[in-house]
Amino acid sequence: MSQPSSDPIRIALVFGGRSSEHAVSCATAASVLEALDRERYEVVPVGIAKDGHWVLAADDPEPLRLTPGHEPEVDGGSASVIVPTSVTDRTLVVHEAGQPPRTLGEVDVVFPLLHGPFGEDGTLQGLLDLADVRYVGSGVTASAVMMDKALMKTVLAAAGLPVGPYVVITDREWRRDKAASLDAVRSLGLPVFVKPARAGSSIGITKVSSAEGLEAAVEAAREHDPKVVVEAAVDGREIECGILEGRGTEPPRASELGECVVVANHDFYDFEAKYLSGDDDVRLTTPADVPPEAARTIREMAVEAFEAAGCEGLARVDFFLQDDGRVVVNEVNTMPGFTPSSMFPRMWAATGIGYSELIDELVALALERRTGLR
Repeated sequence: MSQPSSDPIRIALVFGGRSSEHAVSCATAASVLEALDRERYEVVPVGIAKDGHWVLAADDPEPLRLTPGHEPEVDGGSASVIVPTSVTDRTLVVHEAGQPPRTLGEVDVVFPLLHGPFGEDGTLQGLLDLADVRYVGSGVTASAVMMDKALMKTVLAAAGLPVGPYVVITDREWRRDKAASLDAVRSLGLPVFVKPARAGSSIGITKVSSAEGLEAAVEAAREHDPKVVVEAAVDGREIECGILEGRGTEPPRASELGECVVVANHDFYDFEAKYLSGDDDVRLTTPADVPPEAARTIREMAVEAFEAAGCEGLARVDFFLQDDGRVVVNEVNTMPGFTPSSMFPRMWAATGIGYSELIDELVALALERRTGLR
């Protein structure tokens, strides 16, 4: 499947998807399309429409940019792409109305730029594993477990990492006895953050400061996922650390730290603050001004979380640094925001690896990794 080193690497960028983070994924694709060295890579852009239709997308970043007033979307009416599911035939095939099928040939590596369910959660990774296709990022297990905030916290706690108090509300529990579910949440105190268990980009999250708002917040989260996680608010600075898999047998590498501070107009670092606000609303600092001992602890914990989850390629690990110096792990993101202004690339830029070089490194890690069980 791999080509001689003199040939460009054929890379399929897969983006869009069925999750509520469709537009964020498109924005990520715009950035990567723009940054790829076309002498080094032959690019095959593959979009997944909101209805799950796979299409051959235009190699043009402009329509995919996320800006105030414009949420990009994959055009589901474009030519269909049929993806391989067999190790004996790994070619991409294009079907277009009124035309005979045509082959796009094989690709050397897939860069899944999907966020949220039906892409970041192990589903796409499993499809690629079926065909022995190499891809950037974590495999099925780590992707699925880290996508589910309830399972993620279970794994991290089992590894001895500190997580904050939380309650899980399953679909069955909520339909059977709402009152009991709300009583369990009230035991956390207020305020709390009510979240879809398997979503990202702060979509569907509500900060609740009064008991009267709890039921509505759970229902809002359930619009995105029938499984809900409610977390007690943790007082502390929001500190993040980027992790890259080590080359060969080397250990994972931790980046400089970053800090997110909401300055104005938002109760917390929500979707609008992340993607549509300016510096007047949110301040992202890299490297973060963190005491050396705390910074060392956070980097060590980030690596421990990466390894405990069985992550590969990349991850962003989010923490709370409390006033007394204690550190709490908040989340592990196996496909973090990946535009140049996103925290993961910013942290690696502060560490000495620029955006294009970061993409090159992730592709190289994917090509080194064997297919199948590992």
